[in-house]
Amino acid sequence: MSVNDQGLDSDSTMDVEVVIDTEEELIKECEEMWKDMEECQNKLSLIGTETLTNSNAQLSLLIMQVKCLTAELSQWHKKTAEITPLTEDVLVTLGKEEFQKLRHDLEMVLSTIQSKNEKLKEDLEREQQWLHEQQQIMETLQELHSELKNQVVTFSESRIFNELKAKMLSIKEFKEKLLIALGEFLEDHFPLPDGNVKKKRKNIQESTAQLITLHEILEILINRMFDVPHDPYVKISNSFWPPYVELLLRNGIALRNPEDPTQIRLEAFHQ
Repeated sequence: MSVNDQGLDSDSTMDVEVVIDTEEELIKECEEMWKDMEECQNKLSLIGTETLTNSNAQLSLLIMQVKCLTAELSQWHKKTAEITPLTEDVLVTLGKEEFQKLRHDLEMVLSTIQSKNEKLKEDLEREQQWLHEQQQIMETLQELHSELKNQVVTFSESRIFNELKAKMLSIKEFKEKLLIALGEFLEDHFPLPDGNVKKKRKNIQESTAQLITLHEILEILINRMFDVPHDPYVKISNSFWPPYVELLLRNGIALRNPEDPTQIRLEAFHQ
């Protein structure tokens, strides 16, 4: 072993001994301070046995606190602060402790950030899934919209007019068919009176007017009602065969004018 190595070993040994001595001194000082604190505590407990009245309880408590602080201050004044020698080993030890504390704090921060990142990652995946679903729904709706748009037929005014005109023509045709069917029914079941009836009634009523069928009477009443709805009454002429007029009145198909019995109108079945 060289002389330099021996010198380094002796220095390191001395540094270790200095650190050990410093630790022992600190321990002794702590023990002495603890003993002093116990003595102060015992003195305070003896002093605190006195009963306090309600009037000066707060003042007495403040005085006791002042005494405690004064005793503690005097004990600290008796102690002389000793500075720990900042050797290389002490500095290394303190540096290691600080680094370990800093490492522990950084590990806690890292763990917190990692947990937050995991939660943010889960939230991001959930939002991406929701966005994907919404995009699929949007694509489906766009396809449906395009299909419906292709199926839409634009109606022009001329086309609508032609359709309404066709419907009106079909209604008129249906009306004509109903009138024809009604005329055939009335001709079969309610024909005009024959010659015998005319001869029997010749001595009762003499008239040159030609009688009309029940179908024609109903047609006159219907046309009058729709052409002149504010005055639907029709004058009973000699061409109306009285039995047919009486038939319409008795069955509620026609009504007399309350002011003029010679006028009748068709019952408003359509209202």
